[in-house]
Amino acid sequence: MERKSHPGAAPGGSAAADDSAGKDAFLRAVADVRPLPASAPPPRPAPPPPIPVQSQQDDAAVLDELMHPLGDDLLLEGGEEWIYLQNGMPRALLRDLRRGRFRIQENLDLHGCTVDEARQAIGEFLLEARLWRWRCVRIIHGKGLGSPGRVPVLKRLVGQWLIRRKEVLAFAQARPQEGGGGAVIVLLQWSRRRHLS
Repeated sequence: MERKSHPGAAPGGSAAADDSAGKDAFLRAVADVRPLPASAPPPRPAPPPPIPVQSQQDDAAVLDELMHPLGDDLLLEGGEEWIYLQNGMPRALLRDLRRGRFRIQENLDLHGCTVDEARQAIGEFLLEARLWRWRCVRIIHGKGLGSPGRVPVLKRLVGQWLIRRKEVLAFAQARPQEGGGGAVIVLLQWSRRRHLS
């Protein structure tokens, strides 16, 4: 049986010799070649500025709170002082509160709180006040010195939240020795039946 040679194969095995000679020629041609130094990677683009999510949420909450109208029983004094007397309560009650004639039984400090944290803290504080039957408490909201534009945002919001609570009879800005414009003194009234719900 006759063996057929591989197509393209040179007779006498000269293909292997040609291949070897080609490799030798290539190696001689590239003998002086040196690899290029590695180039530095391109600089990374600067990361985008962080999105102030909490700040945006606070701003939205503030706008939402400020859009709700206040009750007719809110009294505003000149300047930045907030005072409030629930409708139907005698004015003498507010006068006595402003003069410090009620003993402050407990305090809540809102320094460092976001709007949502402050709202929750006040709700929990008033639940505790109901449990202990506190009549007079102080809420320290700060003077807004660390707020953008040095605007006392929490001061206004605390007043609006308190006005909506039926247990709040009155509140007034604290006297200078009790925190002045950075705090509010709140007078509370609880039903005679003691309950937690």
